[in-house]
Amino acid sequence: MSSLALRHARLLSTATAAATDTIATATNSTGISISKAKAKLKSEYDPDKALEIYATFADRYTSPISSRYAQDLTVKRLAKSHRFADIETLIESHKTDPKITQEPYLSTLIRSYGLAGMFDHALKTYEQMEQLGTKRSSISFNALLSACNQSKMFEKVADLFDEMPKKYGIIPDRVSYGILVKSYCELRLIESAIERLKEMEEKGVEITAITFSTILHSLYKSGRVDEAEMIWGEMVSKGCAIDVGAYNVKLMYAQGGDVETVKSLIEEMSNLGLKPDTISYNYLMSCYCRNGMMSEAKKVYEGLEGNGCKPNAATFRTLIYYLCRNEQFESGYSVFKESVRVNKIPDFNTLKHLVEGLVKKSNKKDAKGLIRTVKKNFPPNLLNAWKKLEEDLGLVSANSESTPSDGQ
Repeated sequence: MSSLALRHARLLSTATAAATDTIATATNSTGISISKAKAKLKSEYDPDKALEIYATFADRYTSPISSRYAQDLTVKRLAKSHRFADIETLIESHKTDPKITQEPYLSTLIRSYGLAGMFDHALKTYEQMEQLGTKRSSISFNALLSACNQSKMFEKVADLFDEMPKKYGIIPDRVSYGILVKSYCELRLIESAIERLKEMEEKGVEITAITFSTILHSLYKSGRVDEAEMIWGEMVSKGCAIDVGAYNVKLMYAQGGDVETVKSLIEEMSNLGLKPDTISYNYLMSCYCRNGMMSEAKKVYEGLEGNGCKPNAATFRTLIYYLCRNEQFESGYSVFKESVRVNKIPDFNTLKHLVEGLVKKSNKKDAKGLIRTVKKNFPPNLLNAWKKLEEDLGLVSANSESTPSDGQ
């Protein structure tokens, strides 16, 4: 194991000397697999522990994608704790790695700065590329534009899009235009986004379904349904390969209406050879729930696996929420247990309704069991909220207040 990960641990950990020694030991061991490390990072909310996990494989880089996910998770944990100096130390330490001359590798650093909202550092890294011996192309340019969007500096994206290609001789590609269109839509400048579509046509740049879908979403969100349908028609007439994501945008805005419209859209997808995904079925399930058709909603949920899909966090959140609204708390608890099994536990507000409902139905045993479970899985900043809920509902016993299994 090289000294890179060890250096991360020593520089970044703000914990005690004992904790630093633990990290150093981890980095000098064989280490865990990257896939296992990523799984652990996903459920680890303590920034120092996240750094410790990251340090066990940080310099066993295999590809930009395999390392980026873990690096992004670590940066997010640090950013949430406002550990921006540590983020800088982490990312800057990568610049001494020999792989820094590989543009995809450097682009992950730009992206990570964007996730932390540190756009000035992302821009500085981009401008250091000559100094670092890294050639530029649309790959790093797109990472810079994405970092700008990630930092919520949407108004600056257009300036970068126009200035950087002139300064560095880069040709924007379809991804570059897609990021630009997203920034316009975030600013609700839909006309400017549509103008860029015309520019793409003039320059022979492919307009992807993702770019079209971004504008579709913005139009629907603004209540401009007729214009959204016109854009859809334009996609079809120009032979744009409409994908599942584009249909999901239509489903998102159809779910608030009648069930037949949503069902017909999913049927239309299937007839075109497109396979509805979990998001598609979530919208159908949600539509059933909104229309009070809970038996049908549960059938959609139970049929996900048969349709080659797996429930995600939104699946569990939506179904539990509506089961609680319909006072089907026992069914809600069963769905909750499945969410725990697949590590897709819904948020505090959703489960709060379920706990209150179980108590209302005099099922304190399951209510206590639910709270014990979530306290082991939720981030530390939410433990006080669960403790207060326990007290308010009279679920705290003299013995349980100091029980380690309660996550305190």
